[in-house]
Amino acid sequence: PWLNIPRLECRNLSRLKMFYFFFIVVGGFLSNVTNLRKNFEEEPQGKEVALDQEVLLRCHPPEGVPQAEVEWQRNEDLIDPVSDTNYFISADHNLLIKKARLADTGNYTCVAKNIVARRKSNSATVLVYVNGGWSTWTTWSSCSAVCGRGWQKRSRSCTNPTPLNGGTSCEGQNVQKSACVATCPVDGGWSEWSKWSACGADCSMWRSRECTQPSPGTGGKDCQGLDLQSINCTSDLHTPASVNGAEDVALYVGMVAVALCLTLLLIVVILVYRRKKEGLDADVADSSILTTGFQPMGIKPSKPENSHLLTIQPDLTTTTTSYQGTLRSRHDAAGKFSMTNGPLLDPLPNGSHTLHNGKLNSDPAEFVSRLSTQTYFKTLPRDVANTTYGTFNFLGGRLTIPNTGISLLIPPEAIPRGKIYEIYLTVQRREDLRLPLAGCQTLLSPIVSCGPPGVVLSRPVILSMDHCFDACLDNWAVRLKKQNYEGAWEDVLLMGEELVTEPYYCQLEAETCRLFSEQLGAFALVGESLHMGASKRLRLVLFSDAYCSTLEYNIRVYCMDDIQDVFKEVMQMEQQLGGRLIDEPHVLLFKDSYHNLRLSIHDMPQAHWRSKLLAGYQEIPFYHIWNGSQRYLHCTFTLERLSLSTCDLTCQLCVWQVEGEGQSFALNFNIAKDTRAVDSEFLLMDSNATALAGPSAFQIPYLIRQKICSSLDAPCPNGADWRMLAQRLKLERHMSFFASKVSPTSVILDLWETQHFHSGNINQLAAVMADIGKQEAMIFLVSDGDC
Repeated sequence: PWLNIPRLECRNLSRLKMFYFFFIVVGGFLSNVTNLRKNFEEEPQGKEVALDQEVLLRCHPPEGVPQAEVEWQRNEDLIDPVSDTNYFISADHNLLIKKARLADTGNYTCVAKNIVARRKSNSATVLVYVNGGWSTWTTWSSCSAVCGRGWQKRSRSCTNPTPLNGGTSCEGQNVQKSACVATCPVDGGWSEWSKWSACGADCSMWRSRECTQPSPGTGGKDCQGLDLQSINCTSDLHTPASVNGAEDVALYVGMVAVALCLTLLLIVVILVYRRKKEGLDADVADSSILTTGFQPMGIKPSKPENSHLLTIQPDLTTTTTSYQGTLRSRHDAAGKFSMTNGPLLDPLPNGSHTLHNGKLNSDPAEFVSRLSTQTYFKTLPRDVANTTYGTFNFLGGRLTIPNTGISLLIPPEAIPRGKIYEIYLTVQRREDLRLPLAGCQTLLSPIVSCGPPGVVLSRPVILSMDHCFDACLDNWAVRLKKQNYEGAWEDVLLMGEELVTEPYYCQLEAETCRLFSEQLGAFALVGESLHMGASKRLRLVLFSDAYCSTLEYNIRVYCMDDIQDVFKEVMQMEQQLGGRLIDEPHVLLFKDSYHNLRLSIHDMPQAHWRSKLLAGYQEIPFYHIWNGSQRYLHCTFTLERLSLSTCDLTCQLCVWQVEGEGQSFALNFNIAKDTRAVDSEFLLMDSNATALAGPSAFQIPYLIRQKICSSLDAPCPNGADWRMLAQRLKLERHMSFFASKVSPTSVILDLWETQHFHSGNINQLAAVMADIGKQEAMIFLVSDGDC
């Protein structure tokens, strides 16, 4: 049987075949009349559109008979323009979205169909994004300072609206800072008592005073005490005149007693001074030592045509006098200071020897220990490596802490004649001496101490120290802080607003601050940023292991204030660890933008190396860097080589502030070949003696200096005086400060000595003098006879 159909008669089977044949013929005819092609003439294209923007998706369906009907789908769901009027399908089958909404994000498909077939276009993705918008500014915060100059800020957020789906973030600052001045509270003060009233019927008289000098204001305290006072006047002895007379008698008796006490104290001081002076060598160097023509040692200037202007020939027949001062520094300074024929003291062996009140002391640690146990020096660290000292008289001298950029110049005549001072210079560690910082203040310099405090100076000394800010006072409020005898820190100077009458004055350079000070003590620069443009300089330094025998390899990235003192400390620490410097230090400007510092490694050959860091980068929080509470911060990148035979490392290390500036280190070295430790040349950049006393501390001989001052201090009608010298040396910004001094020329020369001790050329100064036109007076041409 055929398909289990019961046996049919031949006649019925013939009819079935005829019907099947007819069906095939009709179907073939219809297929030639109706159809629907496979390919769309035009398919919709994906778009990224902003919120509320009009969107048009085009669709040209394939040809077909009968003509295909078109419908649209979003994420496989049918779009009904009747129920959602935001959609519109045009007569030519295009889809129009009138205003794009976030909900309209999706995949759109054009569907064409007729009685024959159904075709779908490729999906077109429509992404509706939202650009960020700023919210309104918050109100200004209260002033950070309780009294005086401070700062206040306001903020806004990028939430109106929040950026979505790749929309752009807001442009501009999210925080604004502004300087402000808080009105200081004024405590009330009493006025003078009024005159006593006449004796009244109640046998009393009274007097009054008012709290008006000044009146209390801005939360200040009221005056404490009585504002009305009365006394009994029952007898003639209690008249106002008698009362005043009794007060006058008591006053006179007190004055006489004070005078007697002062006289006795003066006698005691004189006796003690004479007894101590017997133990000292009374032969303090007199002015004759200055005429022996000391040339600065260790400096080899060139000899241009004007070299004769600032040189003198020594007279070897001059009688030699004694000089009580530092004969050797803590390091071997042989050749730095030599006396002429016949010194009073026998030559000393190599080593550290300083004359203290007629006794030799060869142990610097003993000196530091002795200072740190005294009342005023209890905060001094026992750090001999960062302390230098020497004994000086009126000839002056210089103290230097090597490789820190810190030095103290003691000009001639700064110490009064007849006085001998033992002076020290040291760097205070931030961990040992906490400097209080308020608000957004940050430490911009090392904390430097020089002393002993309280010594009498006739002229200001010059303290030089590095700083790490952009040196633009439009961005900063920089204050000089000084520690008082009680240990508290006080603001003594606002840079840019110096007064020439104050005992402190700052000359700011790109990386250095020169402080003119008439008092010794502990000093530091503290800055407060005024807006986002303020930036600190960071020094970025890379170290690695000098020797690697394992698969792991460490790279350490130090981020520190760009100050030589901190760099020296890191170099010494890495030298002890056996690390090596793998790239030159880079400088990064770190802005006050509240953004963190981000560090990452890129482009490392994955076939040989891999990073063991789980995240893509490391971050140092903004405030850890800005508040300066730690001298240096560092991140360690631990890398792993896949084989011990792998020695070549190439990668890119990036350090940048989020939404700010960055630095990139291209590293390419062999970890096996270069096994050197920290290069010692970085620790020997400054190999000069730490203490120099007398003429050897200066480039300009004393006699020549005196002649220059006497020539230029007097005003000259054509301006050829100290003012022209300041202009030629590019110091005209400090004219008012120089003019306030008894000898403006000497202060200018002091500053020149400080700036050019290591790199200055005395012949260049001679050329400046020739340019001023003073050589025709033959003032600077000194012969042997003159000496």
